[in-house]
Amino acid sequence: MNDSTLSCAPLSCAKALRPFIESCADQIERERQLPAELVDRLLDEGLFRLLLPDWLGGQTVAWPMYLQVVEEIAAGDGSTGWCFNQANVFATTAARVPTELAKMIWGDERSIVGNGPPARTESIAVPDGYRLSGRWMFSSGCRHANWMAAVSVENGAEQRLHMLPKSDVELIDVWQVQGLRGTGSFHFQTDNVFVPEALTATVTESNPAAGPMFAIPRNLLFACGFAAVALGVARAGLDATVALAKSKTAQFAKHTLARDPVVQLQMGQAEAIWRAAKALLHDTSQTVWKSVCESGDITLDERISLRLASTHAIREAAKAVDVVYNLTGSHAVFSSTAVQRRFQDAHAITQQIQGREAHYGAAGQFLLGEQPVGVF
Repeated sequence: MNDSTLSCAPLSCAKALRPFIESCADQIERERQLPAELVDRLLDEGLFRLLLPDWLGGQTVAWPMYLQVVEEIAAGDGSTGWCFNQANVFATTAARVPTELAKMIWGDERSIVGNGPPARTESIAVPDGYRLSGRWMFSSGCRHANWMAAVSVENGAEQRLHMLPKSDVELIDVWQVQGLRGTGSFHFQTDNVFVPEALTATVTESNPAAGPMFAIPRNLLFACGFAAVALGVARAGLDATVALAKSKTAQFAKHTLARDPVVQLQMGQAEAIWRAAKALLHDTSQTVWKSVCESGDITLDERISLRLASTHAIREAAKAVDVVYNLTGSHAVFSSTAVQRRFQDAHAITQQIQGREAHYGAAGQFLLGEQPVGVF
């Protein structure tokens, strides 16, 4: 047993940490980042290493279990769940780059890597390395990361991954938002920074030889993980509304909201929406996981299924939150309330690339025998 081994099973760890995560929620919202103590707790439990290959001391937990862990953490706080999934899924890069580079970055058990899609970049080969200039967008968790991953782009295609100590980049505060504030998703940029050859690589889409987790395209790992975040956020919103309904009496009413037939009806509908979305995501992920474990590869049909299930979970989670938001009346508009925060977080998730409604169309194209257009 090495030092990186979890002190408890991942889901048990997440459940034990949830009260502390919830206690940090106001600070996370206010400061737009995860508190150092919370990051340390997650690191101490090895929870940022769940998807690393075992030869790096990672846990490589079963993927369906991982999604349950994400959901539990996100139920405590949406931004924490988002950063948690972002760091863990990006860490699968360790099995998609040369071993020595992976060891340099993730061999340190307290490494967290920030990254973001490139906007404009230039990587010029020089003796022993590259000179890198450019800007990268929406780097969730960059404020608590110690490494930054910057992909260069040439002729519209991703080219080379550059790994930089965070001190080599400039963070740009663009994250003036209402939802997922605590992710601190700043842009970052470099100007003619030297990156040694050993800290660069081309990245393969998948590496089945490293295990079933690494046969699944990273983009779909992100999508399903963020869908689990959306479900966790919505679960917390529904639970908060149930608690409120048992104590709140609407103006001019004689009974609590919990005794109002309309509220009862709509709470039932919200619960059904949430459970159905969760069931589709977890049934699909379990089916695909079993198949990939047996075959070592993933089919286009399975990739489309994951895209459909993750998109649906994100969109339906927001619908469930909408129902309970409307139930709570004027209470819902105050930033101090759990429902307000979950409403903002849920809708921020729908606006991210993984939650685009257009993904339904791509799945429909495939089902109708057409060539699907999208990232699968």
